[in-house]
Amino acid sequence: MTRSNIAVIGAGLIGQAWALVFARAGRRVRLWDDASESLPQAVLTIAALARTLEQYRLVDDASALAGRIEVASSLEEAVDGVAYVQENVAEDVPIKKDIFSKLDAIVDRAVVIGSSTSGIQTSVFSEGLPGRARCLVAHPANPPYLIPVVEISGAPWTSADAISRVERLMREVGQKPVIVQREIEGFILNRLQGAVLREAFRLIDGGYVDVDGLDSVFRDGLGLRWSFMGPIETIDLNAPGGLADYCQRYGELYRRISAAQVSTESWSQELVDRLHQERRIQVHHGELLAKRLWRDQRLMALAVHKKEQEEQEAAAGEATD
Repeated sequence: MTRSNIAVIGAGLIGQAWALVFARAGRRVRLWDDASESLPQAVLTIAALARTLEQYRLVDDASALAGRIEVASSLEEAVDGVAYVQENVAEDVPIKKDIFSKLDAIVDRAVVIGSSTSGIQTSVFSEGLPGRARCLVAHPANPPYLIPVVEISGAPWTSADAISRVERLMREVGQKPVIVQREIEGFILNRLQGAVLREAFRLIDGGYVDVDGLDSVFRDGLGLRWSFMGPIETIDLNAPGGLADYCQRYGELYRRISAAQVSTESWSQELVDRLHQERRIQVHHGELLAKRLWRDQRLMALAVHKKEQEEQEAAAGEATD
């Protein structure tokens, strides 16, 4: 393998998605999983996803993409001569420590090793490793081939070079990297998502809104804006004088609201069971896979729209230069 190739360790849903991301960008991928019997099906799933993306014009040649993904028979074979390693094993600290210990021992010292963990800090699984300076988190949103943001988070000892190299790689393969400048559990995306979920559950539990109404606030409200701009840009545009004007108008309102958002108790099992049952009325358990496929198709259509808009804006910018 040449130094442009990528090792994807763990062939579950996120591993499959990462393999697709890298192969879509023209990189050859070595895919490995300790459950070797799952690998043939993983490759078939990736090929099927690529064909769907091709229908939406998000992939040029699905067959060529699938042909760039190879199955490795061992961990050593998977990482031999690669430019980067993306780990995707279970969200479990002992398992992360074990796989990083193995990878650090066999991966060339010049190669960065990234983890797809959703919340475990780099320092937790890399402390004590001889090569800890090249270890970091590269946390994607799911699925990364449709939602391009990637949070890059290092430990205090992760080298600036390792972070900048992964940031550059992610841009090269079409992702949108965000540097987490100080290590924090859950990084940025899941801390924001968690805050929204906690308030959503509180509002439903308090009888202020039902499940579908809550989802409608995002589906037909906040989510429409947030699909192409963040909350900071949103408030900057929502007052005549910009962000400072918005904060002047609504800062006290948000202060009063936040005073009621102080609970750190776990979600009650009673509430979880109630929400689960309401969701199963809306989407039966046997329909979940079809609903996930529907979600991904909507994301594909949105990705096409955003891609077209970015190309138009880029062209307009070039025309005015």
